[in-house]
Amino acid sequence: MRTKNENIELIKKLSDVNGISGFEDEVVELCKAEIKDVVDFDEDSLRNLYFSAKTNTGTRPKVWLDAHTDEVGFIVQYLKNNGTLQFLPVGGWAPSSVVASKVRVQTKDGAYIPGIVAAKPPHFMSEAERSKGPSLEQMVIDVGARSLDELKNNFKIPVAAPVVPNVTCSYDEANDLFLGKAFDCRIGVAALIETLNQTANGGAEVDIIGTFSAQEEVGLRGAKAAVNRLDADVAIVFEGCPADDTFYGEEAIQCGMRRGPMLRHFDVTMITNPRFQRFVLDVAEAFDIPVQEAVRSGGGTNAGALHLAENGIPTVVIGVPVRYVHSHHGFVAYEDYVAAVDLAKRVIEKLSGDIIAGF
Repeated sequence: MRTKNENIELIKKLSDVNGISGFEDEVVELCKAEIKDVVDFDEDSLRNLYFSAKTNTGTRPKVWLDAHTDEVGFIVQYLKNNGTLQFLPVGGWAPSSVVASKVRVQTKDGAYIPGIVAAKPPHFMSEAERSKGPSLEQMVIDVGARSLDELKNNFKIPVAAPVVPNVTCSYDEANDLFLGKAFDCRIGVAALIETLNQTANGGAEVDIIGTFSAQEEVGLRGAKAAVNRLDADVAIVFEGCPADDTFYGEEAIQCGMRRGPMLRHFDVTMITNPRFQRFVLDVAEAFDIPVQEAVRSGGGTNAGALHLAENGIPTVVIGVPVRYVHSHHGFVAYEDYVAAVDLAKRVIEKLSGDIIAGF
C-alpha cells in the first residue's frame, strides 16, 4: 500500500504523460514500472498491456480488472504552405473546448514541441463569423513556423504526428484537488495500479488478471481485441467519468465530485448485471464507502466490450468523477480516488466462486 504522497505523485505523472489513442507508449511504460513487483505482464501490437498476479493459482475464479490508457487529443492531417498544421480530433471534442488552447506536437525525433490551436482573430471576422464561432475544420495548429519548408526541416513535424493538450498537473494540498489533463482515464489507471498493489498478494479467493487497454476513446478497440485473448468470471472497469454536478440540479446529480465513485447501471453500451451491481452496492454500504448510482443516456466504457465476451462476463464500472472531461483541464478530488480503490479492494476480497455463480 502506497503512502498518500506516493499516490499523489503517481496521479500527477499519469496525467502529464503523452498518450492519445494509438500512441499510448509513454503511459504503458509508466504502468509497467509501477506494477512489475506484483504482476507478470506482456503486450500486443495495439499496446494493450496484459497482466496476471504473480500469486494466481490457475484454479480459482478470475477477476478481470481494466482501465484504458489513452486520452483524447488530435492528429496532424497535413502540413499547410503557410506553416500551420491541419488536424483532426482523436476522440470526442466540443469545438468550444479546443480553440486558443496550448498543445504539444510530436516531432520526427519523438520530442514534443509547444503549439497553439489557432483560429481567425475577431479583427478579421465578419459579423456572422463572430456570432457562430469556429468549427474544428476552421482551426489550425501553429507551432511558430512560417512555411511548409520550416515545418518539415526546422520543426521536423510529420504527417500523422500525435498532438496532446499542453498541460501540467497540479495538486492543491489545501483542498485535496488535482487539476490536470487526461483524467479520462488516467485517474482510472491510477486506481487500477493501487488496487493491484493492495490485492495482488494472494489473499483473496480469486485470481486477478486484466488489461491496461488502448484506444478506448476511438471505439473500445483495445478492449475488443483483449476479449479474444482473455476470459474471466467477472470484470471491474475503472473509468474517469464526466462529473455532472456543475451542470444539473441536486435532484439530477449522479456523478458529483467528492461524493465517491459512480456505479453505472445503464449507458448506450451496457446494461450492468443487476446482481453483480447489487453485490457491489451492498459491499459499499457494509464498509461505509460513499458511492453514486447513475443511469446515463449517453456515453460508454470498455465494459461495453468486456461484458459481451465469451458467454457474457458480469461487469461493473467504478467511475471516478472528473469535472470537464474531453477538454484540456479537469478537476479530480483525491478522496474519490481513494474511495474507488477501497471499493474495488473490498469487492475483490469478498468475491468467491459461490457468490460469482449467483450473478
